[in-house]
Amino acid sequence: MNESVEKAIDSLWNEELLFLKTVASYDSTLGNEREVQLFIEEYLKDMGLQTDSFDVDTDKVSKYRNYGQPEWGYKDRPVVVGTRKSEGDGKSLILQAHIDVVDAGPESHWEGHAYTPRIKDGRMYGRGVLDMKGGLAANIFALKALEAAGVSLGGDVQIQTVIEEEVTGNGALALLEAGYTADGALIPEPTQHRILTSQVGVIYLRVTVKGAGAHVERAEQAQNAVMKAYKVIEALEGYREHINGQEKHPAFKSHPHPLNVNVGKMKGGDWTSSVPVECVFEARVGCYPGTDPKDIQKEVKSWLLKASEEDEWLRENPPEIEFFGFNAHGFEMDTGSELYETMAASHRRVKGSDVENLSFTATTDVRAFDEFGIPVTCYGPTGGDMHAPNEYMDLESLKDTTKAIAYFMMDWCNSRKD
Repeated sequence: MNESVEKAIDSLWNEELLFLKTVASYDSTLGNEREVQLFIEEYLKDMGLQTDSFDVDTDKVSKYRNYGQPEWGYKDRPVVVGTRKSEGDGKSLILQAHIDVVDAGPESHWEGHAYTPRIKDGRMYGRGVLDMKGGLAANIFALKALEAAGVSLGGDVQIQTVIEEEVTGNGALALLEAGYTADGALIPEPTQHRILTSQVGVIYLRVTVKGAGAHVERAEQAQNAVMKAYKVIEALEGYREHINGQEKHPAFKSHPHPLNVNVGKMKGGDWTSSVPVECVFEARVGCYPGTDPKDIQKEVKSWLLKASEEDEWLRENPPEIEFFGFNAHGFEMDTGSELYETMAASHRRVKGSDVENLSFTATTDVRAFDEFGIPVTCYGPTGGDMHAPNEYMDLESLKDTTKAIAYFMMDWCNSRKD
């Protein structure tokens, strides 16, 4: 049976590469996910799956603890699910991937165009190829290969594609809230063929610093908002060192710097020879599993306001601090669970070695499944330059991931429910 499955994956390989090239050609950044989601839904229909798609309803998902606060609407930005029904008595499974990607940044930093995927030296390059449209291709073609090989599954399988994994996680919550649940779930994020066993929580914040503007010839009488913002950023750097200097969570003991703080966006000033009157920056802060992100919000705000009191201007004109996007809790997986053992065995069958565990210093949508009590993990391909110019995926690792997911489906869906 293994041989027939692998032959099917080999025979479908060119089709899988074409599918990945196609979905990676869509610029599916925040707010632009509709077109690729329509393509995916039609693709799943052509496979004979029962499909559903709908926009996120914030009234329904806002009750969950992992709900992230959006500053935008959800009209015409659907989540998609395709279901292959089974008449057996095996465990059901969700294979989920997020379709949203981060901005490609300046095109001058790319060798080629970010949304024109290209293959070179066994790699495919393009924004979203690694994070994580390649994982979606592995999900779909693992299922197609099993069917081509004549393998029957005893449990239902769902192929889910969601939005906003990169900013709120509300897309995953929307499908689960709508009843698209299962006995287990797998997200093929690019884990370098490791099993994700823990991840940090994440919050986003926006800081607005006000100055006193003037023409540059009177700069000494003004207050430069950009320069004052740097004082607040220095305080945020101090907070980063503070939290990483504390006792580490057991899952991250071996990591030298598990709680990353990043200033990712900044805007200040309107004219080169005018003293900026306002500067706004956005940052991301990590926290350990078991910590309430809302407590971290309070701690960060208190830290920055206290540090601002050391500056005469900021003491009288404190920065405005608001939170949006991620309110993401950390996650820990039971490595003695059936889901873990099944994935580990699938990895062993493909790679011929024991799998490594991954304590991830960022966040994924596994936390949404955890909130619903569904066993879940991430396991996916290798590559590089994720969230950076010239993002790429190692194509041989994509084929191995497709094989591992196929074996995982066979074992999980053909094991009987407790």
